[in-house]
Amino acid sequence: MDTITRLYLIRHGQVVTYADKSYNGHRDVEITAHGIRQMEAVADRLRGEPLAGVYCSDLIRARRGADIIAAFHGLTPHPTPALRELDVKLWEGLNADGVEERFPGAFDAWREQGADYRIPGGERVRDLAERVIPVLREIVRSHVGQAVALVSHGGVNRVILADALGIGFDRLYSIEQDYGCMNIVDYCADYAVVKLINRRLLDGD
Repeated sequence: MDTITRLYLIRHGQVVTYADKSYNGHRDVEITAHGIRQMEAVADRLRGEPLAGVYCSDLIRARRGADIIAAFHGLTPHPTPALRELDVKLWEGLNADGVEERFPGAFDAWREQGADYRIPGGERVRDLAERVIPVLREIVRSHVGQAVALVSHGGVNRVILADALGIGFDRLYSIEQDYGCMNIVDYCADYAVVKLINRRLLDGD
């Protein structure tokens, strides 16, 4: 029987810029009081799970959740810069309307080029995958037969889920990732099984 390594993959809680629907990328923004409650709900769900490690992006919105989850288990989170969100650079602080106004045709180009579209000054989705997946593989290798939590971002989570499902990265945003959601992926020696996607443990945005 295959040895299973379980990944609890979590998106950070609601951010203070949520009402603007702006792109944050590498911009460091806090989570709201509701975002904290979302992370507390995830922590409560994982209270009885024997977590061997808690990993996160080094951006504050992910670290807040990781701290809350880790505290239940007497663990110290491992903040990792490679787990940051897609670097949107010149889109930072803009919402979709603002992007279209400043960069006409950007979303059409993104749809056409998929994972190879480079946000002005920033990254391609393929770049995101190339920095996230090796780190994920190392985390899994370090915890064979154990369970770990990873608190990160919508784009990062989508890359990890797409990789586990073997569906490629061109249609990444066909995978929903709400604030504070949890996903579960079981890793075996040669394959992964996605057990849960986008489970919200607390109602609200």
